[in-house]
Amino acid sequence: MRYKSPNKEFFIKNRAKLVNFLPKNSVVVINSNDEMPRNGDQNFPFRQNSDLFYLTGLDQEKCILLLCPDHPEESKREIVFTIEADENMVIWNGHRYAKEEVAEICGVENVQWTGAFESFLRDLVLQSEHVFLNQIEYPKYQTEVPYKDLRFANEIKVKFPENSIKRVAPLLAKLRGVKEPEELEMMQKAADITNKAFYKVLKTTRPGVMEYEVEAEMTYEFLHNGAAGHAYPPIIASGESACILHYIDNDKVCNDGDLMLMDFGAEYGNYAADVSRTIPVNGKFTPRQSECYNAVLRVMKKAIKLYVPGNTINKVDKIVKKMMEAEMVSLGLFTEEDVKNQNSDSPMYFRYFMHGMNHYLGLDVHDVGAKDTEFVEGMVLTCEPGLYIAEEKIGIRIENDIVVGEEPFDLTRNIPREIDEIEKIMQERK
Repeated sequence: MRYKSPNKEFFIKNRAKLVNFLPKNSVVVINSNDEMPRNGDQNFPFRQNSDLFYLTGLDQEKCILLLCPDHPEESKREIVFTIEADENMVIWNGHRYAKEEVAEICGVENVQWTGAFESFLRDLVLQSEHVFLNQIEYPKYQTEVPYKDLRFANEIKVKFPENSIKRVAPLLAKLRGVKEPEELEMMQKAADITNKAFYKVLKTTRPGVMEYEVEAEMTYEFLHNGAAGHAYPPIIASGESACILHYIDNDKVCNDGDLMLMDFGAEYGNYAADVSRTIPVNGKFTPRQSECYNAVLRVMKKAIKLYVPGNTINKVDKIVKKMMEAEMVSLGLFTEEDVKNQNSDSPMYFRYFMHGMNHYLGLDVHDVGAKDTEFVEGMVLTCEPGLYIAEEKIGIRIENDIVVGEEPFDLTRNIPREIDEIEKIMQERK
């Protein structure tokens, strides 16, 4: 395994917290992710369902967690199912969990092969009143792919129409939002690996390099340091491409005099880092680039202080947008008179800063949680002000990962962001 997993006590604790949220006579079913086809004879690399990993630590396909905390038989209150690997499967695809390994990873004593799942499911559902099922509920994400948990939910509704079907996602969102020390340790590791990749980029970027070559340097450092790879498709956007918010082509040449905006992060033990940095391709910011960059950096430093209990994503976003508006006036992008006369439904700042200021971070890059949920200590969110002036080919975003607290803690504090530091490292290129 590439990473050191938390011990089983962590997953036992997570399941206990979920059980405390359940009404009496409930059963919970959570499936592993599918293996997704890539082409005629290959699958995409497997990535576990975040909720199943959070509750079990199992990082293998074809696993199922079944919880029925009020079942009269104690052995049936927690059951994990895993695939029984035959000799041929092992020869072609390698080792698969033994029952003893599953028990040691997640702390569930009753481990069964998946072939027994249907009979156990029927027993537990018929003993229960409420059936809690899992689905992807991130508001901005939609997929036409009928993934495993969705297919399973549709089957359950047909097989057991008399049971009350409920959503487990809101309960898990409450739990996953506040990070345990074990999770913060994994996220710090992801941030530290991301830092190493950024240093490599600073040492190797120069005029004429291709954006995909920059991506390749990141990928090497991620894999070399034990990460699974990128936590999401990286953005390597030079020149005018930096003003395309989700630019992932990464196929342009990086030209002398241009800025290069990078949005990237390592995934370590299924936990994500999410960092943005903007650097001059030639190693030296122009006066105008410096002016714009420092405007964003000033706002970022002020914004981090807002990551305290009681605030919300929407509150922070509103405050930061006003900060950026003032900086834009100072940069000459529009005037205070323009602001007074602006349409409130289409504010002036939106021309140059059109995305959200932050989002939750954890097992998913855009982790679970609502924008009006009050921050509590231990939540982790990004802080990512930006400035995009298409007519000047200037796109700047600076993004760090912040742990909420009375004194907010920056997981990405060691990743260079000051102009002097960035230029100094880049001037040391060979």
